[in-house]
Amino acid sequence: MTSTFVVDSPARAAGRDTRPVQVSSARDLYFALMDNPAAALEASRAFLAAQIEVARAEPCELPDAVWQLQGWIQGRAESVGIAYREYLAARKNGAPRRYFTNKSHALYFLKGVAPTKLVDGAWLYGTLSRWENPDFHPLIKTYLEELGDGVPDKNHVTLYRRLLAAHGCEHWETLPADHFVQGAIQLALAYNADAFVPEVVGYNLGYEQLPLHLLITSYELNELGIDPYYFTLHVTVDNAGSGHAHKAVQALRHLMAQSGDPAAFFQRVLDGYRLNDLGACTTSVIGAFDLEAELVEIFGAKAAIGKNMHSDYCRVAGRSVNDWLGDPQQIPDFLTKLEESGWIQRGEEVEQSRFWRLIQGERAEMFGVFSSYEQQVLRDWITTPRDASAAARTTRVLSHRARQRTLDSLTQHAQRSGYPERGLIRRRPAGSGGDSELHQLEQRVAAAAGKPEAMAMLAQLMSPSVHHTAIGLMATRMYSQLLDA
Repeated sequence: MTSTFVVDSPARAAGRDTRPVQVSSARDLYFALMDNPAAALEASRAFLAAQIEVARAEPCELPDAVWQLQGWIQGRAESVGIAYREYLAARKNGAPRRYFTNKSHALYFLKGVAPTKLVDGAWLYGTLSRWENPDFHPLIKTYLEELGDGVPDKNHVTLYRRLLAAHGCEHWETLPADHFVQGAIQLALAYNADAFVPEVVGYNLGYEQLPLHLLITSYELNELGIDPYYFTLHVTVDNAGSGHAHKAVQALRHLMAQSGDPAAFFQRVLDGYRLNDLGACTTSVIGAFDLEAELVEIFGAKAAIGKNMHSDYCRVAGRSVNDWLGDPQQIPDFLTKLEESGWIQRGEEVEQSRFWRLIQGERAEMFGVFSSYEQQVLRDWITTPRDASAAARTTRVLSHRARQRTLDSLTQHAQRSGYPERGLIRRRPAGSGGDSELHQLEQRVAAAAGKPEAMAMLAQLMSPSVHHTAIGLMATRMYSQLLDA
């Protein structure tokens, strides 16, 4: 569905000019709301209305009565648990990974869902202003936990940003528009919560259910040597007994009881729940992966920059590299010729390929051209044989947890041996230059006329685009303390 929404341009947003311009994608709305939400309020409301209309055509699995919800959630969680046990049993008996054919497939997934993960929890941001109403506290506390209660190592966005950076997957801004639908919905709910309280409640109820794909994803990421902590953290915090799923039901019961028309409120809750089904999702992103197509896209992006930077003496199949790169349509043929001419040895370790040694090695002429993610895609393509039966074999790698145990063992050995720890990030002492902005925040909060002014001040610094920064994390800690004071 294509709609036109009114949002602010980046140039105007830089000066906080709220005059609207016309754009037509969820991606543009996503970045407008991250950059200058005041300019995009009208657009975000129109977007939400349009998405709700689309969502109404989706089936809804929720029970008809609110009192049935807790039992439904527990039953659903039990079904997911049983399915996961069956998955583990199948893997133990030799079944291949269900989701990820190789490491680059897993990294493709991490990058593909980045627009959603990097606004994790955003749909609840608009509830912060309702702190004086205890019935909103389950939602507010869920948002605070999404923010890690101000602790960097627990803040969900911080964790995901680190995960992307660790594997060279930071460049996700040009993903197809459907990858931004969920993130745009979350941000639109964040800044229009007052008008969409039932939809916020329903979206939250749906998002906080434990899906089977989360458990399988965590298992297979670890198996491929990728830290699964961001995902395993959601397994624990979203539990039906005392976690976010339980808080979601609490909030629904309390806020629905306040409504003048509970039946109408619940119908809007169902609309919000269905919003979770729109746009790209975990399984659709995973299913879209094609190793060779991804490599072709990577080479095509490199060609735009490198098509005039190679010497004429470097030739493949009688043509210069510049000639090959001059037309992106030639990239698949170029890869074929690299293989036919012996530059790439498919089905062998990458070190056997001369082309790989140009990227990694003692005298790699192309060192730094490919990111770690791009290198992983190339590595998996080279080492995957063209023979389908051979390619189906699961490559064993050291899991993330096994590697971590090895690192921990080495660290303990170094400490016992009296060697100083190296390469650790050390916290700057209090009073260093970077603390001045945080100190000013403390002073402003202390000087506030009262708790409402202080809470409003802190809430501004807990927005989806700021909460993972140093000052946003501190504001989260202070807000959490004042909420319970």
